[in-house]
Amino acid sequence: MTLASILQDRTSKSILTSGQYKRAFQNFPVPIIFPVAMDDHSRVQSQYQRPVGIIRETHEVTVVIVPLPAQGHLNQLLHLSRLISSYDIPVHYVGTASHIRQAKVRVHGWDPLAISNIHFHEFSIPSCETPPPNPNAPTKFPTQLIPVFNTSIKLREPVYALLQQLSGTSRRLVVIYDSLMAYVIQDVGSIPNAESYCSPGTSAFTVYSFVWEQEGKPGLSEPELLQALDDLPTWESCFPQEMTDFAKLQQDFKPISSGYLFNTCRAIEGPYLDLHVKSKITDSDKQWAIGPFNPVEMNGQKNSETRHYCLDWLDKQAPNSVIFISFGSTTSVSDEEAKEIATGLDKSGQKFIWVLRDADKGDVFQGEDRRAQLPKGFEERVEGRGIVVRDWAPQLAILGHSSTGGFMSHCGWNSCIESISMGVPVAAWPMHSDQPRNAILLEKVLKIGLKVRDWSKQNELVTSITVENAVRRLMDSAEGEKMRQRAKLLTKAVKDSVMEGGDSRLEMDSFIAHIRR
Repeated sequence: MTLASILQDRTSKSILTSGQYKRAFQNFPVPIIFPVAMDDHSRVQSQYQRPVGIIRETHEVTVVIVPLPAQGHLNQLLHLSRLISSYDIPVHYVGTASHIRQAKVRVHGWDPLAISNIHFHEFSIPSCETPPPNPNAPTKFPTQLIPVFNTSIKLREPVYALLQQLSGTSRRLVVIYDSLMAYVIQDVGSIPNAESYCSPGTSAFTVYSFVWEQEGKPGLSEPELLQALDDLPTWESCFPQEMTDFAKLQQDFKPISSGYLFNTCRAIEGPYLDLHVKSKITDSDKQWAIGPFNPVEMNGQKNSETRHYCLDWLDKQAPNSVIFISFGSTTSVSDEEAKEIATGLDKSGQKFIWVLRDADKGDVFQGEDRRAQLPKGFEERVEGRGIVVRDWAPQLAILGHSSTGGFMSHCGWNSCIESISMGVPVAAWPMHSDQPRNAILLEKVLKIGLKVRDWSKQNELVTSITVENAVRRLMDSAEGEKMRQRAKLLTKAVKDSVMEGGDSRLEMDSFIAHIRR
């Protein structure tokens, strides 16, 4: 189902005004990821019964988390739920039953079922048909998820019903929403004791780069900051039109936010956080850099029955000797691409863990997953030197293992912030969305990454020679060792920032004090 047809259906039920519908598809400049606020919002008259089975005692502050139904976004805001709940604040995490299950099953570093202060709300909305991932598509964007994104707007009514009920048992109701879920929470302004905070879901660098373009690329007083913005990829090369339409819809219905929550810290992106807060087109001058949301220390659990077998293999390898290869939950590689990567790894002679699984479907628990074909005899030839993982792998634990010395990554922000948290340099191979801009941050700003290929060649096959060279540069060269040392210094600063008295801890304390004011 297309976004236009869903909106048309909802317009027939008087949920959208004609003016709002028209504005959702106006030809205005390329949208930024967390768009400009609009002042007029329609108010939903919910036809849903109020949710049952929630906490009924009165709370000073209650937090509701509204993630986009895609793995990187579900994961990031579930980690944030853990941080907020540690302040003895009840957190309500919302989504469909399938996406709630996905978030719980895949989270690493802690057990969401062990925290009584996090409450999950599984809403039923009409299902949608989604095509399987296409590894041979002309672009790497996960178009199979767009029907899921479009259908997610139907969460508006059940979420509003939940907000109404929770507002009656709280002095203040705080809604933290993914920047791409603004439509769903547009009615928060009609609840007197509620306020909303936007979580952009990507790096401050990437967010500011879109703001900078929106403002007409103004000059900056710091030349080194401007230099990193010189060669940004175009929006059109990173997002298909269907995703642009969805982002424009969020722009039109975004409520006026009380502030922004970034999954980063000043040690990583201080200058770009400062530039963002000074921007003239953001709707709030309040922001908190409270990342990393993910745990920054991993306990070994070497005797755990649930420990992944690849971690046992890592235990037997030398420090910094293994490169980890994973392109995230939204990227499928074709058989031809898999062959080139395999050949490059084979020729590099490097130890590796390679996660080779198909991109997520609309429902990750439905249907069979495709298995990419590898060169004949490859896994036998690399036995003992490398592991190919075909299922879901514990990425955070792998990156946090002392034997892992490099990461070949698509540069989704979760992967970037996890590699930074664990002190692992990156061979950047972005595929779509914010990833090319995140890669610039790693390579040009933080200098803890190298690019596998130029974004201008995104539609060309990456050859085995290119893969081999990138692996050797990262794992077996003076250049790679320098990046590794820089990454170790950065991770120390990041870990210090979340300790008592550190920047992230202070900003988190500040945010909690703000919502408890």
